[in-house]
Amino acid sequence: MPMIETINLTKRYGELTALNSLNLTINEGDCFGFIGPNGAGKTTTIKVLATLLKPSSGQAQIAGLTVGYQNRQIRPLIGYVPDFMGAYQDMVVHEYLEFFAAAYNINGMQRKKVVNDVLELTDLTYKQTAEVNGLSRGMQQRLSIARVLLHDPKVLLMDEPASGLDPRARIEIRELLKELKKMGKTILISSHILHELAELCNTVGIIEKGELLFNGTVDEILRRAKVGHVIHVGVAERLQDAAKVLQTMPGIEKVSIVQGDGTAHGGGTGQLIHAQFDARMGGDFTDIPNVLVNNGLRMTHFQEEPVNLETAFMRLTKGLVQ
Repeated sequence: MPMIETINLTKRYGELTALNSLNLTINEGDCFGFIGPNGAGKTTTIKVLATLLKPSSGQAQIAGLTVGYQNRQIRPLIGYVPDFMGAYQDMVVHEYLEFFAAAYNINGMQRKKVVNDVLELTDLTYKQTAEVNGLSRGMQQRLSIARVLLHDPKVLLMDEPASGLDPRARIEIRELLKELKKMGKTILISSHILHELAELCNTVGIIEKGELLFNGTVDEILRRAKVGHVIHVGVAERLQDAAKVLQTMPGIEKVSIVQGDGTAHGGGTGQLIHAQFDARMGGDFTDIPNVLVNNGLRMTHFQEEPVNLETAFMRLTKGLVQ
């Protein structure tokens, strides 16, 4: 069942449209990666879902409850992790967590147990007497996650949780999110570290200029991005002739000659032909070797350019911002 759903969600700031008829569905237990350039509308979407912003039009729902009308029922169900945490002066870690536990009406021995549990889950037990303001950026992000876990929410909304972290801290946050995923949490996470999202998330959404360009599984987005993929071809000689032959093949949109990476010997100088192929135009790129041989050309290199989440993002977006 859908745990998060937006229906024609629109948010305007004066004449600026930050979100334009966003339709998004995230099912219970999904880990959803929200991708887009800065200014695309990711943070606005997350703040609407966190009940911090009211939509200009359309709807946003959490577990069937409508944002803006049922906020009191929604807030116990969600945990919101902003890109930078706020902290109170002179508080130590366990005081910080006890303060928020009290705000969630967790009292007495139950409060102590819950605080100890989230400290252990986020591997912060040894830091419980440290001042919050003295923690590293990575430790503060883990503490921010510990804070939102105090009331055991069903939904986690995370806005760039790995932003500004060193590689070790990013890995630690990623492993923590994997544990939360195993616990059955529904997670929406925005990030620019796309290879980590591909490893963590089962569904992905790409947003640009306030509009959702794609919403589906990681495999689906990779298949979609492979429309228009690139084939690297090397020949022993007559490189220009080979390029002209490829240019006439059905499905090939563009042919260019580039310097290779030193592992191929096309043209005897390490040059390769890059053929941009679009299956929608007809043809099959696996015919390339036969076509070259039939034209008296000896192929020395043939490789399909791999498509990952980063290349898919670059191919499916234009870099537009508000």
